[in-house]
Amino acid sequence: MTQIDMSHQEVQTLYGNRVRVRVCGLCRQGDRLLMVRHRGLNPANRFWSPPGGGVQFSESAPDALAREFLEETGLIVAIGGMLFVSEFIQPPLHALELFFVVDVKGGSLRLGGDPEMSQDNQLIDEVKWMHFDEIKQHPVQEMHQLFQHCQSLDDVFQLKGYLPWGN
Repeated sequence: MTQIDMSHQEVQTLYGNRVRVRVCGLCRQGDRLLMVRHRGLNPANRFWSPPGGGVQFSESAPDALAREFLEETGLIVAIGGMLFVSEFIQPPLHALELFFVVDVKGGSLRLGGDPEMSQDNQLIDEVKWMHFDEIKQHPVQEMHQLFQHCQSLDDVFQLKGYLPWGN
């Protein structure tokens, strides 16, 4: 079994066949957005999205997002208002994603990890600030679905309500 296959299998074991509540942070620095690249989530083995992750039992959404940012990026953040909810359904995966505005308050940007994954099968392999044009240059299957519905970084921050993409 290849490393990619093992990563896919671990993702499906951890997150498959149940509804997962995720929190995601839109962290802007001028004309750039903080993005995290994952492997093992699709056939291209590359998937860019804003930082975020699952809410744990008894954890508030803002606390979960602050924890996820620290784990994935090394940044200490303040959580602002919620912008929108995105729903992703592609069996065996199903996620409700709550998107918040995030501001950096401390720490330093670094490649973090995902404690739910084994050391050999870490999903995160890059963290960086990206211009919107750079985001749009990637194939649609390698980017979070929200970017298919926006033509600028300002558009991203104007999204509101329930957005049933990927269904």
